[in-house]
Amino acid sequence: MTSTLKSTYINEIVPKLCETRGFKNRLQAPRLRKVVVNMGIDTGVDKDTFKAVTEDLAKLTGQKPIITKAHKSISNFKLREGMPVGAKVTLRGVRMFDFLERLIHVILPRIRDFRGVPLKSFDGQGNYSLGIKEQSVFPEINPDHIKKSQGMDITIVTTEKEDEHARELLTLLGMPFAHN
Repeated sequence: MTSTLKSTYINEIVPKLCETRGFKNRLQAPRLRKVVVNMGIDTGVDKDTFKAVTEDLAKLTGQKPIITKAHKSISNFKLREGMPVGAKVTLRGVRMFDFLERLIHVILPRIRDFRGVPLKSFDGQGNYSLGIKEQSVFPEINPDHIKKSQGMDITIVTTEKEDEHARELLTLLGMPFAHN
């Protein structure tokens, strides 16, 4: 079962990109490789809160998160090597398109005083990153059961190497960029 965003991409966006950019083959059109959702979690939280935050991330993405651990000890941050410092999920295929569709059409419009996502968040390699301050904007999360308000970083990785072309792809997918 394909998402509506994926079918829109295949049936409308790819032909439009092929026409405007002069591609002879549909496979030359830029694609989305993956979406990475990352939550950095304070090292001072207890195990129950850490577990609740990772369960929230699993609800948001439909996939079990990977626990990220500290690579080295930093005494000023009370951090020891091997301590859990976050959780991340890498989405590909249908789950990626489903998550992006919900992000663009449901989650971003629910953010208070939302005027679009910034254009400056491209990394120079055609990838786009944005941050969300609270997980409570997601409809899957019950605000009454949140143990700790937690933000997240979302990175959209494309096959494009230039930011301008990646922005064109994301705009056609419906990403609401801010107009400076």
